[in-house]
Amino acid sequence: MTAETRPPFTRAFWTANAVELLERAAWYGVFVAITLYLSRILGYTDIEAATVSGVFSAGLYLLPTFSGALADKIGFRRALLLAFGLLTIGYGGMWLLPTLLEAAGLVRYGREVEYLGLETSSYRWLFIPVMMVVMVGGSFIKSVITGTVARETSPETRARGYSIFYAMVNIGAFGGKTVVKPLREAMGNEGLVVLNLFAASMTAIAFILVFLLYRRGAGGADEGAGHGKSLGEIWASFLAVLSRARLVILILIITGFWMVQHQLYATMPKYVLRMAGEGASPSWYANVNPAVVVLTVGAVTALMRRRSALTSMTVGMFIMPVSAFCMASGNMIGGEILGFHAVAFMMIVGIGFQGFAESFISPRFLEYFSRQAPRGEEGLYLGFSHLHSFLSSLFGFITSGFLLDAYCPEPRTLSAAEQAQYAAAIAGQGPMPAAYAHAHYIWFVFVGVALFSAIALVIYGRVVARLDRQAGAGEGEGAGGGADA
Repeated sequence: MTAETRPPFTRAFWTANAVELLERAAWYGVFVAITLYLSRILGYTDIEAATVSGVFSAGLYLLPTFSGALADKIGFRRALLLAFGLLTIGYGGMWLLPTLLEAAGLVRYGREVEYLGLETSSYRWLFIPVMMVVMVGGSFIKSVITGTVARETSPETRARGYSIFYAMVNIGAFGGKTVVKPLREAMGNEGLVVLNLFAASMTAIAFILVFLLYRRGAGGADEGAGHGKSLGEIWASFLAVLSRARLVILILIITGFWMVQHQLYATMPKYVLRMAGEGASPSWYANVNPAVVVLTVGAVTALMRRRSALTSMTVGMFIMPVSAFCMASGNMIGGEILGFHAVAFMMIVGIGFQGFAESFISPRFLEYFSRQAPRGEEGLYLGFSHLHSFLSSLFGFITSGFLLDAYCPEPRTLSAAEQAQYAAAIAGQGPMPAAYAHAHYIWFVFVGVALFSAIALVIYGRVVARLDRQAGAGEGEGAGGGADA
């Protein structure tokens, strides 16, 4: 086949992108409802559910650098088969676990869950090893799929290749989150269990596709197997990143943005269902975020192309407090807006602002982060640029658990009289119980987090600029000229 007739992308490239779509559908479908699953199906408290979910999410951001090194050793095809095998077992376990608990007489499932001792039983913690299987399996996906795109494209097709990859990510995420509401409408809380069977089927199909179709292409999908850095070398690089105060401070500041962003999964589903009722659609509201990013990121990038990365990031950081305030305002307004419950409507508005802020921040963060790395080591340091998501998952989810417990508690934890008042209020027949009077305080906390991070980024930019000027002046004097001093 001549160069003129050779297709621009190999079979390995298309296989990798197809399984990425399936994996994202599985992950986002499960993750947008993970705290609901833990609390409504396994009987976790808000604090327990948030802590476990935070560790779950954090591990998926921390592990890929290390699992990527293992993938280089064993080859991408074997790594993908291992990953999708583990994911299928893990999601299948999340589907099977409630069935085993029901067989043990600890809980009864249906549209409404009836607890028969599960909340005091240690068996509910069987979720932890299941979660670890999903975490390890998922950690291979990002590094291997993006690595395949890089290997299976040429310099001329790489930009288009990554645009296809990101399109697959967004299509998969959108599809996965869209599945949640129909399952809940058809099956009630039991739909949260069946959702994991959907995820397991997606990753099982992905396993089959990799087994049948993923072969070395023009770029060599498994080239480099047996090579790559050792885990010891990766750990040494990790410590080197942590030794650079400028990078660590930047990571901590951006963590504030992502703490608020993670509330899309940590707080929003429970908050909306508890304040607006079971007819609300939190999984669909979550899709507003990627939709706004897709619609605005091109225009924002063009608008800010003459501005520095730090300036663009700062603009986005100051949009985030507006986002969190909109999310808080629904409970203060009350009633309905354009046919939506005020809490649901203002949540959608807040999520829209969140996506708009992301358009200013995400495309420029890696650019700015790379500039702070030592010359010639940008690629190495960018491998750890996701540390902000590791930290924000831990802090964001755990903070959410305590805030929900304090200001927007699980209705079944209320007294019988309060539960009756709550049911009447949700039906539009009176005020909410006193336990929910200050539910919007949750979002005020994140207004503060976002505002503090935005101000900190402004201070950071000025301090870094001054230090760079001083360093430049020192180098000039050392050279003997000092003409620019």
